[in-house]
Parts: sequence; structure tokens; C-alpha cells
Amino acid sequence: MERNTQKNGLVNLMAAVMIFIAAFVVTCYVNSLAGQAASIFLGLGALVAFGSWFQMRLEENERLEKLEIDELARTKGDSTLFDAKESEVFPARRSREQFEKFFVPGFAVLLFILEAGGAWLLWRWIGKTTSGIVDVRAMPSLSLFAIFALLLFLLGRFSVTIARLGDYRLLRPGSSFLLAGAYVCAFTALGIAGIKTGFPKTDFWIARGLCVLLGLMAAEMLLTLLLEIYRPRVKGKITRPLYESRVVGLLAQPESLFTTAAQTLDYQFGFNVSETWFFQLLQKNLAYLILAQLAVLFLSTCVVFVDAGEQVVLEHFGKRIDPPLTAGAHLKLPWPVDKIYRYRTEQIQTIYVGFTPDTGKDEQNVILWTVAHNQEQNFLVANRQTATIQSDNTDTNDTLKAPPVSLITVSIPVQFQITNVMDWAYNNGDPTNLLTDLATREVVHYLAGVDLGDFLSHARLQAADTLQQQIQAEANEYNLGAKILFVGLQDVHPPTTVAGDYEKVVGAYQTYFAKILNAKADAIRTNALAGALAFTTTNVADATREQLEVSAFARAALFTNQIPAFEAAPSVYKQRAYFKAFADATASSRKYILLVTNTQDVIIFDLEDKIRNDLLDLNVPNEQSP
Repeated sequence: MERNTQKNGLVNLMAAVMIFIAAFVVTCYVNSLAGQAASIFLGLGALVAFGSWFQMRLEENERLEKLEIDELARTKGDSTLFDAKESEVFPARRSREQFEKFFVPGFAVLLFILEAGGAWLLWRWIGKTTSGIVDVRAMPSLSLFAIFALLLFLLGRFSVTIARLGDYRLLRPGSSFLLAGAYVCAFTALGIAGIKTGFPKTDFWIARGLCVLLGLMAAEMLLTLLLEIYRPRVKGKITRPLYESRVVGLLAQPESLFTTAAQTLDYQFGFNVSETWFFQLLQKNLAYLILAQLAVLFLSTCVVFVDAGEQVVLEHFGKRIDPPLTAGAHLKLPWPVDKIYRYRTEQIQTIYVGFTPDTGKDEQNVILWTVAHNQEQNFLVANRQTATIQSDNTDTNDTLKAPPVSLITVSIPVQFQITNVMDWAYNNGDPTNLLTDLATREVVHYLAGVDLGDFLSHARLQAADTLQQQIQAEANEYNLGAKILFVGLQDVHPPTTVAGDYEKVVGAYQTYFAKILNAKADAIRTNALAGALAFTTTNVADATREQLEVSAFARAALFTNQIPAFEAAPSVYKQRAYFKAFADATASSRKYILLVTNTQDVIIFDLEDKIRNDLLDLNVPNEQSP
């Protein structure tokens, strides 16, 4: 029987390898996303089938070796045969032990890496790819995957039945993968069939589901490896292969859920947990427990708890029930007869126009025009001042007029509150998106008629009030049942691609006005200085004139007054005038008076430079004796 089991494992291995290769070729032929995930799953099944078949060969060699040793011991009757080392006497057992000690854990780690890496890479690939199934190749590929599913189901069901009846633990891993592979191929065929019937996303979602299955298998393998480290070792206890996936076994045989759980618990704890009274009771009454939980879950839908600040819209068989439910506890018919929809009517909600908030960025204290603040979009804004651009053609003097519009980036948060929940819920299919579109339209209309310079400077507050009124009017026209509370204009700046050039233009204008003001200041200072100098020169001239006139009048009066004195005593007048002139001329000269006239004096003149008179005429105080 063991020989037949080994042959069955070899057949499973050959079937897994051939169907894996065929499925991979068909996947490349039809370009199916689900087929790629199925190919990875079938490839893992081929590896598991190889590992289990190789381990079966080792155990079969060990069994034959033991039979040979027993036969030799019985016929020879010589105990010296067993005096040699055990590794020399039982090489097959030694090989099997080394295989289970080193290769099996390494093989399990390899499976974990392949499962986790395949799930992660395929998930990313599915999210980025835009290719689809080739329509003309869909039907042949659908037929081939259906054939793969049938072949794997027949082989897998046969092998699983043999493994369960004979309790062949090494046959279970490959058999479970074959049977689960049949279901995977069937789902892949359904994905291709869904695309042919007009559902273009079926292949994508089935591929996503298979990626989740690979992720669960990787998580289970990691958990098994971790638990294997702390599992109690019982001598003589036959261990479960590490590479056997319980998730795959459950997928292949859903009816064996309790058997798988029992085997897992027995294997992990080292004793028969499945034979305890609690486990037996749970196994017998599981259906009733599930039904009781479903009944409690069903009845729980009859009670509605409405939180403070929200209102609930109740529908009975799809028809709304007025008025809405307010805060408190309410009874209703169970789902799906009655359905409820919750709305936060007192909460101030926000929609964003012109940008999408980037929550991944840290808040910046200083925000520059040249740095993108969020995921922004540009708006057209009017521009009264149009620049004249010189043409690049040097042969002509043509000039181009810049268009009277500019681009601007503005972040506009619009805050609103739901005032009529029934209008909000039923008058429009998606009221939040509709309000966003209405607000965006009003912003576009407003900016198209406002000047760029005014909007960037003093008209921002007025613009916010105007936009609030216009958006409210549009919301009322569509009966949204919402009140616009606030419209904010923030982060108003040119697009980041031209912000640097815009700053240069603004800087040029500032420099231009600064030079004009400096010129005016120079003009004022020059005119003031010129006026002061003219005033000073005029006053000095007037003072000089007055002085000359007064001096002339004084000399004339002096001459007039001297004539009578001259006429009265001409000699005396002349003598006095002479002495006065002599005194005035010698006022700064040293004079020597000779009082004796009867002697002959010799006067010697020393024409050398003398000490100043102020130094010779010092008054030195007399020293007083103590």
C-alpha cells in the first residue's frame, strides 16, 4: 500500500508540474490577471508535491531498510551486527532525520518567501497594470482552464480520499493543493467568462481575491514556523509536515474544518485536545450556535441608536419614512425590510475647491509661492493690464499682445451644514459631489470676471462673501438642504511653475516705484537746498548793501562835521589829525620815551626776531618770604 501511495504522490507531482506549465502558457496567451495568480498558486502546489513525494521516498527507503535489518537479525542471530554506529547501520533513517531537521524547515521558509513575495508583487502589479484579456483568445483560454480544473479535481479528489482513508499524512499536502488548484482554475475560468458576458472587472477582482489567498497562506506559514519553535516534542509522536497548508486544506475540503482544527490543536499542545468534552460539545452543537448567533444578529437590526448631533433616514422596502429619526433609541423592522442611513446634521462639514489636501505632508510655518502646498489646480482670472511682448523675429518690428487673462492657484475650503436631511438624501444622487461641482463652477465664473491685481490685494474679503452668497443660491436652486457657513480664500498665488518669474515682475515693479520715490525725495531735497541758499545769498546781499550805505552816510557826515573844525583852527586840526593817524599806525609798536634832552644818546637797533610782547609783559607775582 505504501508503494501505491508513493506512486500516487509521483502522479500528483507530474500532474501539478504539467498543469502549472500549461496554465502559465495559457495565461501569457490570454493576458489574464487571475491566470497569473493561479499560475503562482499551481507553482507552489508543484513544489509542495515534490517535497511530499521526496519525503515519502525517504520514509519508504527507511521502511525497507528496517525490514532488511530485521530479516538479517532473525536469520543470523548475531548481535555483533548492531555493535557498529547507528548512522552506519541505519543510513536511510539517518537521511530521513537529516531531511526533516534541516530541509523541511528551509523548504517551509522558501514557501513563505514565495507566497509573501508573490502576493505582494502581484498585488502591486494588478494595481498598476492597464492591460486586459485579449477578446479573441478568451474562449480557448476559458476552455483550457475549465479542462485544468476538471483534471485537477479528479486527481485531487481521488488522492484526498486515499489520504484520508489511509491516514497518509505525506500524501495530504500535494493532494490538497491539487484539489484547491482545481477550484482556483475554475475561478479563473469564471473571471474570463465574466469579461465575455460584459463584466470587465471580474478578472481583476478574482485576481485580487487570489492575492489575498496567497497572503493568508504566507501568514499561516509564518505562524506555523513560529509555533514550531515552541511546540513540545513528544518522542515517537508523528509530526505534521511543516509545508502542509491548513488554509489550502480547508479550501480543498471545507467539510473538514473541525478535523483540521482538532489536528492543529493536538499537534500544537501535544495531547488530544479534540477529545475533551468542551470540544466535543462544540462540534456537536456548532450548527445551533451559528444559527443562534445569526438570529441575534438579525434581531439586533431591529434597534436603532441615534447619536447626538445626527439624524437617521428610515426606509421601508425602499420607501422613505418621514420624519427622520432623531437622537435616542428607536425600534424598526429587521433588515432588509427596513434600512437606515445616518447623517451628521449638526456637524460642520468641509469640501475643498481648487485643491486636494495632502495629509501626508507636515505643516509648514513658512509657505512660499514656489513650493506646492497641496495637490492644486489652476484657474483663469482676468487681467486688466496687458503686457506688450516683442516678437522673436528680428526682421520685423511686430509686437504681440499678451492675452487679458492669467493663471492663479487658490485653495478654497467651503464649510457647510445639513439643514434638511430629507432634501440632502433624496433630491440628488450624490449631494456632496454635487455641492463640490457647484462651488467649483461658481469659483470659475467669479475668477473669470475679477482683476488679478485686485484679487491678490484688497478684494479677497469681498470675494469670499460674494462666493458664499452665489454658492448658497446654487445650493438652494438644487434643493440640497445645506447651508453654506464659510468660504475661505487661502494660499492665493500664481502657479508654482511661474511663481519665480512672477516674483521677479513684482520685484521689478517695486524697484520701479522705489526709484520714483527716491527721485521725488532728491527733487524735494535739491529744491529745498536751492531755496535756502538763495534766501541766504539775498539776505547777505541786503545786509552788505545796508552796511555800505550806512558807512557812506557816516563818512559823509564825518566829512561835513570836520569842515567847521578845520576852518576854525587849521593848524591845530592838521596837528591833531597827524597825531591821531600816527597813534593809529603805531598802536601795535613798542615805544621808548627819552625824557633827558641834554645828553647824547646812542641808539642801537637790533633787527633780529624778538620774543612776542605778550611773553615779555608777563606779570610775575613777588615771592613772599615765609
